[in-house]
Amino acid sequence: MKDGKKGKNNGKKSGKDGQSVAVQFGRQFFVALLLLFVTLSIYDIVVSEIKVIPEISVSQLVSDVKAGLITNISVEGDALTLTYKDGVTKISKKEVETSLSTTFVNYGVTEDNLKNVRIDILNPTGLYFWVVALSPFIFPLIFVFIIFWMISRQVKGSAMQAFSFGQSKARIIEPSDEKQKVLFKDVAGAKEAKEELIEIVDFLKNPKKFLDIGARIPKGVILTGAPGTGKTLLARAVAGEANVPFLYLSGSEFVEMFVGVGASRVRDLFKMAKKIAPSIIFIDEIDAVGRHRGGGMGGGNDEREQTLNQILVEMDGFEPSEKVIVIAATNRPDVLDIALLRPGRFDRRIVIDLPDLKEREAILQIHGVGKPFAEDVNLKVIAERTPGFSGADLANLMNEASILAAREDRTKVSQYDMIRSVEKVMLGPERKSHILSLDEKKITAYHEMGHALVASILSYSDPVHKVSIIARGRAAGYTLKLPLEEKKMKSKKNFLDDIAVSLGGYAAEKMIFGDMTTGASNDIAVATAVARDMVSRFGMSDKIGPVDFGADNGSISPMFPGMKNGLAYSEKFAAELDLEVSRIMNEALARANDVLSSHKSALDNMAVELTKIETLERKEFDDLLILNGIKPKKIEEAPIAGSVNTEV
Repeated sequence: MKDGKKGKNNGKKSGKDGQSVAVQFGRQFFVALLLLFVTLSIYDIVVSEIKVIPEISVSQLVSDVKAGLITNISVEGDALTLTYKDGVTKISKKEVETSLSTTFVNYGVTEDNLKNVRIDILNPTGLYFWVVALSPFIFPLIFVFIIFWMISRQVKGSAMQAFSFGQSKARIIEPSDEKQKVLFKDVAGAKEAKEELIEIVDFLKNPKKFLDIGARIPKGVILTGAPGTGKTLLARAVAGEANVPFLYLSGSEFVEMFVGVGASRVRDLFKMAKKIAPSIIFIDEIDAVGRHRGGGMGGGNDEREQTLNQILVEMDGFEPSEKVIVIAATNRPDVLDIALLRPGRFDRRIVIDLPDLKEREAILQIHGVGKPFAEDVNLKVIAERTPGFSGADLANLMNEASILAAREDRTKVSQYDMIRSVEKVMLGPERKSHILSLDEKKITAYHEMGHALVASILSYSDPVHKVSIIARGRAAGYTLKLPLEEKKMKSKKNFLDDIAVSLGGYAAEKMIFGDMTTGASNDIAVATAVARDMVSRFGMSDKIGPVDFGADNGSISPMFPGMKNGLAYSEKFAAELDLEVSRIMNEALARANDVLSSHKSALDNMAVELTKIETLERKEFDDLLILNGIKPKKIEEAPIAGSVNTEV
């Protein structure tokens, strides 16, 4: 039944294509006729406006010659062109088989009458005569021929497009294309991912070594990771190292409104790859067609499902000797169909993490090639200030630094440009036009210093790296914190202190001014999200216990397989969850109030200083802490993660 429906759809599509071609031909034919009509009309108007030359008889010609009015006579066959002394031109005709001189003798014209008249005899060639005679007919025919030729070319192109509708749209990077070639040395970081992919390179270069020992080479590799971590770059590096053709396209390029087109393009893609094997097929954003089947409303004729089915069939049809590797990339591996990820299709799943400190420094060095740096540039310091940045973010950072230097007409990129570009990428550009009033500036200073002071007092919070009340993006001010040491996990105490720090600005506003502003809205949202994750995902609530109430645990819908119902817990548990989140938030607020109350004089002094100079770097902030009797936290040389509190 599915094949029958598919055939009907294809038949309808072919009929529509034929009908559209016929309609297009009719329209273009009508346009051609309209153009021809307009051209002939313009020609007729132009010809009609040409001045008519008067024609005189032979007797009048003779009289004018005797009167000495004519200065020149041009003879062209039987036609005579007469030029008078006053510049007037007239025409006349002589007798057919009689010469002009004989005619003049017969009419009594003497030699004295002709001594001031110049007579020119013109002998036109036969070609010129026929061109002049046939030009009113030839040129319209040539014009019509050109119009029909252009129409036939367009109709032919439309027909060819209709026939190529199901062909693959993959682009190919040839091994000889040095401009687009990428090697592993051009990709910084991702050490573990490179080690996994080196085996793919070895197989493409020397498959016999693996086949002789009985090893089955992976048919597919799927790269997962956050956006901008270098998935596409790594895939291109595999092709560059193996020196094989690289066919690449996006998953969305398979999908069209007609059922079966995506499957046809998949067949054509794999056919193309087998012809030029060894080769690599790269499908970016494969989740566009590789989602769980059964969740759509289109039934068996859902275009994405048909495309996914064809991908599964093509990957199953590979032979070990075909030397075609499929590499796919996605940042949503959770939505992919399980049949796509099983061994024999995508055998390997490689996770590409965000770069750590050393990898960030290496990435900055690669993107810094060709940029003139000043002597004060220290890429390690920039790497320390960019926790959580992806490779794409770091590339953007370097570009923004160059733009900032060029904007100020400098020939080298300085460290100051790099630091400003970090903040620009994180928070947005400085809003120089956003000038705060004196009261708003004071509120913002106390707000940000509330964050910074609570972070400096609590034991498990990250130390403060910078405090500023200069508006950037949507933030009127921000507090940058970096951790003491490199760590991959966060404890409950870390989370509780982070929530208290987030509420430090809110607590400072309420304590100093007895009122609250909208500036704490982003802080409250971030803190609430952390508290909810602690209770519903991380099992960090003594009352709720180690239970995961995440949204991904929704029950499967019996009506639409692949789709989930709402919450996976009862209303009773939802109420308890809300109460527990509220308790954590209120306790964190109380801790922030206690810290600020105990160090109110330090809060006042440091907020006044921040109001004056607007930005406090790490050393300046630590000096203020020491002046107010607070011991600053020691910041290690290699932090890898940090956070920013902002006032919106």
